[in-house]
Amino acid sequence: MSEWEKRVLSVMMVCLLCMSVAACGIKQQDPMKKIKDLEFSVIAEDKLPEELLTAIEEKKGSPFKVTFQDQGFLYICIGYGQQETGGYSIAVNDLYETANAIYVDTNLIGPGPEEKGNLSPSYPYVVIKTEYIEKSVVFD
Repeated sequence: MSEWEKRVLSVMMVCLLCMSVAACGIKQQDPMKKIKDLEFSVIAEDKLPEELLTAIEEKKGSPFKVTFQDQGFLYICIGYGQQETGGYSIAVNDLYETANAIYVDTNLIGPGPEEKGNLSPSYPYVVIKTEYIEKSVVFD
């Protein structure tokens, strides 16, 4: 083998080594990065599966987070426990899928000034219905 052939072979081996090192450095997908927003509906109490409604009734006095799967749908339930008055609402800020979980973000919105007269306790909760995905749910 000539000196020139040895140099060409050496350069090729160095290139091969660099390519294999670069391939090892490929980043894995960030497990917290949003893949996609999920379509959802907020479900009224009279449209809930009976088993889920029973579970909510048992838990509604205290804050709770429950998931329920039925007929290809995932129900995500968030309750804020007993409140002193009525007039509360709940905003669904975000519902999205990542590489290994479903993230949901909601917040409780207090009653407006016109609703302050309602002194009966209330138990605000929201039920979100989306397609069933085999991932755990993270509540933000």
